[in-house]
Amino acid sequence: MKVNSEKWGKEAEIMNKEELVKMAYEAQKFSYSPYSNFQVGAALLTKSGKVYTGCNIENAAFSPTNCAERTAFFKAVSEGEKEFAAIAVVGNKKGAAYEELEFCSPCGVCRQVMLEFVNPEEFIIYSGKGEEVKAFTLKELLPESFAPGMVN
Repeated sequence: MKVNSEKWGKEAEIMNKEELVKMAYEAQKFSYSPYSNFQVGAALLTKSGKVYTGCNIENAAFSPTNCAERTAFFKAVSEGEKEFAAIAVVGNKKGAAYEELEFCSPCGVCRQVMLEFVNPEEFIIYSGKGEEVKAFTLKELLPESFAPGMVN
C-alpha cells in the first residue's frame, strides 16, 4: 500500500492490504460478543506506518456497544495519532477460520467517526473474504456526508 502525504514526503510503501487484513483477523479473536456471536476485527494504519487494532465489544444494553473500527480509532487518537491512511475490517461468526471470512463493511456510525479524522477521497477501507480483498474510499461508502467543516 502506498501512503501519500505532504507531511511524510513522497509516497512510501508501508504495508500491503493482505497484511492489514490478517492483522484485523487476529484482532477479531479478542472480540467480546456474547449476544450476537459475530466477531469483528479492525487494523488501522497511520500515515507514519503504525497499526492500531480493535475488536467489537458488546454490552447487554446494546447502545453502549463499541465497534472494532471505533475501538481502533479511539485507541490511536488517545495516543496522539490523528493522521490515517487505511483500515482493514473483517467479521464473521465466532470461531470462523480465516478462509471463512465474509466481507464486512463499517456501520454508519463508524464511517462518521472515520470522517472526523481522514480525507474521505484518500482514506482506504479494506474488507477481506479469505484471500480476496475489496477496497473502497470512505467517500464511496459515505457520500454526501456531514463533515467536520460544516460545524465550524
